Amino acid sequence: MAKKSQNTSSYSRQKTVVVPDLGKLQPQARELEEAVLGALMLEKDAYSVVSEILKPECFYEHAHQLIYEAIVDLAVQQFPIDMMTVTEQLRKRGDLEQVGGAYYIAQLTSKVASSAHIEYHARIIAQKYLARELISFSSQIQNKAFDETTDVDDLMQEAEGKLFEISQRNVKKDATQINPVIRDALKMLENAANQEGGLSGLRTGFEGLDKITSGWQNSDLVIIAARPAMGKTAFVLSMAKNMAVNFNIPVALFSLEMSNVQLVNRLIVNVCEIPGDKLKSGRLDKYEWEQLDFKIKELYDAPIYVDDTPSLSVFELRTKARRLVREHNVKCIIIDYLQLMNASGMNFGSREQEVSMISRSLKGLAKELNIPIIALSQLNRGVENRQGVEGKRPQLADLRESGAIEQDADMVCFIHRPEYYKIKEDERGNSLIGVAEIIIAKHRNGATGDVRLRFKSEFAKFMNIEDDISVQEFRSQSVPNGNMAQNQVADMPDYLRPSGNEEVPY
Repeated sequence: MAKKSQNTSSYSRQKTVVVPDLGKLQPQARELEEAVLGALMLEKDAYSVVSEILKPECFYEHAHQLIYEAIVDLAVQQFPIDMMTVTEQLRKRGDLEQVGGAYYIAQLTSKVASSAHIEYHARIIAQKYLARELISFSSQIQNKAFDETTDVDDLMQEAEGKLFEISQRNVKKDATQINPVIRDALKMLENAANQEGGLSGLRTGFEGLDKITSGWQNSDLVIIAARPAMGKTAFVLSMAKNMAVNFNIPVALFSLEMSNVQLVNRLIVNVCEIPGDKLKSGRLDKYEWEQLDFKIKELYDAPIYVDDTPSLSVFELRTKARRLVREHNVKCIIIDYLQLMNASGMNFGSREQEVSMISRSLKGLAKELNIPIIALSQLNRGVENRQGVEGKRPQLADLRESGAIEQDADMVCFIHRPEYYKIKEDERGNSLIGVAEIIIAKHRNGATGDVRLRFKSEFAKFMNIEDDISVQEFRSQSVPNGNMAQNQVADMPDYLRPSGNEEVPY
């Protein structure tokens, strides 16, 4: 009997005792709320101090929310804010009895002597509100995570979107005295003076474009827009290759339209100058294999980072971009393309509002990371419906889905290939075959203008017109009659050397 009692005692000691959670009050500061409201009705300029810190929902007590709303109404109408005017405003709104009547308003003013510490108190109230928001947010996510019918990926998108919304609502930046800003501006000027060509930003390798823009500038949002088949992806791939290979600038490319392999194949076509259909089929001639082996070496170890996450959200982009900048020192981010992004986890009345949110977030991210962000964008069909040579040139009004793209962007560039519209010559009679125009339609910090580049459609490649010299042209310009000296032939890569009477491939 004693033995049984001993076993029971041992079993009792092994049991896990669960103590129920003690009740918790939500973060709040009722006394400070009363002090702030009282101070607002005592001091004439007190509202201007807290107006950017507090919103009605920041107050925990519902009565205090109603009183603050009445104060905001008075401030908007530029009426005096005191005990009498607030009481009258509450009466007009029909809220006076809900807050406790005129007696409660009078009590608030009697509890505070001055507004000396109103800003400090207001920030505490705002922090308490933020804590309540985070508690509510985490509780909702927790409940949905327990629901087995919820898709975890969708839940993560929603969680990131909501957290971003909360953080944006509470981001405040104080004004800065001008002296440190002057020092930063002078430092940028010195850096530009020390760089080749006086560029203050990142070089693209397109000389005419760099001359107008002074390179892509830090914190700028650059929109590159065009109709389909104009070569948007080819342009940014050519530019990314120039930046990463020629100038060793780390570049990140987010491709929402193509997979990593497809994108790299396009890059190989661009760099190796082998037609895409031949590369896809693998039917390369001997000299093309040599050409591939020789030129693809340029891409190895190049600081190009590719991400092909489909339907990328702007919140995922923020997380990935921060990591790329922190871990790989990425200096420029390219997005192909903007209309394929989303802002999941947030509710919008229309797609236009969502695109506005995306473009605004991209600009904010560029400022936060202090790097240029280049986003490709589609144009609407307005270009196709217009007639004439000038009618086919893109305009700012052609930006698809949202006028906010134009407003948020520091620079808007269009890619225009007249040849696509059967326009073979310009007004001066110059050939436009193989010519692409980069139209800088908006430039917040500089000049606008047009830049002409060479476009090789078979290689999906953009290049400076002056750099487009074929092997045959090189031979004819090097020596009379196109006969190359032995030392010139020796300096050429294997795949370009002529063997016997064989025609030099290009």
